[in-house]
Amino acid sequence: MHKIFLYDEFKPQDIAMMQALYSRSPLSVEEHVKKVHQTGSGNFMERFYVGYGHASIADCGSTTLFIEGISMLADKAVQDWPMYSGQECSTRYIDMSKQPIIDPLKSHESKKILDDWMAFYLGNMEKVVGHLRGLYPRKLEEDEKMYEKAIHARAFDILRGFLPAGMTTQLSWHTNLRQAYDKLSLLRHHPLAETREIAEEMLKKLKEKYPQSFSHPHIGEQEEYRCFAVRNYNYFEPKKSKDFAFKTTVKKGELNKYKHLLESRPPRIGLPHFLTELGQATFDFRLDFGSFRDIQRHRNGVCRMPLLTTKLGFERWYLEQLPGAVRADADELIEKQTKAIAALGATPEVSQYYIAMGFQVACRVTYGLPAAVYVAELRSNKTVHPTLRKIAHQMTGAFRKKFPILKLHSDLNPDDWDVRRGLADITERK
Repeated sequence: MHKIFLYDEFKPQDIAMMQALYSRSPLSVEEHVKKVHQTGSGNFMERFYVGYGHASIADCGSTTLFIEGISMLADKAVQDWPMYSGQECSTRYIDMSKQPIIDPLKSHESKKILDDWMAFYLGNMEKVVGHLRGLYPRKLEEDEKMYEKAIHARAFDILRGFLPAGMTTQLSWHTNLRQAYDKLSLLRHHPLAETREIAEEMLKKLKEKYPQSFSHPHIGEQEEYRCFAVRNYNYFEPKKSKDFAFKTTVKKGELNKYKHLLESRPPRIGLPHFLTELGQATFDFRLDFGSFRDIQRHRNGVCRMPLLTTKLGFERWYLEQLPGAVRADADELIEKQTKAIAALGATPEVSQYYIAMGFQVACRVTYGLPAAVYVAELRSNKTVHPTLRKIAHQMTGAFRKKFPILKLHSDLNPDDWDVRRGLADITERK
């Protein structure tokens, strides 16, 4: 007769040990629990995981890091990992005006650039809110609190484009012990000093908490290779960027073998994972850095980290949503700030801190077929930021043109106002 046990009360290394013992013993986990108490997980991890290279044991123990007060750039660097799980502050729902901003240059000129971005964000919030109330007046049947939340969320959608990437944020990172080490061993060589310092601090805390799982020796040639790879290939910087391009290794003939499976799929369910073997889909496009932060959340593939510059211009959508006088001020500000950032003479990597998130970046994503379909469908919804939703619509169109047999459940209806946006919140139950 089968038995099922649930043990959540043990520490990560204990849990890892209990699972690892299954590979060497047919005894019940009840016996393994006794061994945890007798032996201690620390001794086990040191002896079998670190000492003998059984890295899979550390896959079985997980922990959660809460990281606060780091820039949007460092935040994306932590999340630039296919196994990342966690959450972060949303600039679409949170007033970011009280968040500190990281200024690595600490000069009069660099501070003024950051101050001017924030002056625009703060000084125009109420004007944009008032403008939106005029465009979308509250209906009698609409709850006032929900309506106000929806209005402010839309205002954040618009003005987040003027937040500098040096703005600080909070995030969590839930990870197993193996992935934590693998990621941080690369992150400690990141081009940004801020990110390197954060990585070293996380490694220190993890080693203090789980010394047996983080006692890896630093081997010279391995460290040199990691440093070379990260310093030279961290950012995606194509010589020419494309508004939108699509290529795929999926062959129509192979896809046609699954005609019934494709045509019978209902909404809100993904394609079976095994279809990943049919090939990959790669999309190149331009997208503002603010919305890149959203598409980077899809980890089931490769999402290259772009270098944030002013070269590709400011996404016009943000400007088109502003009242006339505010838009004129925005155009003037963007031109002035672009020149001021160039005059700083900083490296391209450091200059990112001073560039607003409404500037466009060159993006490239590559997914297996099921993951690509998932992204195209999910990001086509009306709750998605309009600049990213446009890309999802282009993905859908590219798929339909290339593979008419491929059924997609994308929402291609035009953007419109929906007060239910005000429901997308976490509130305490009364």
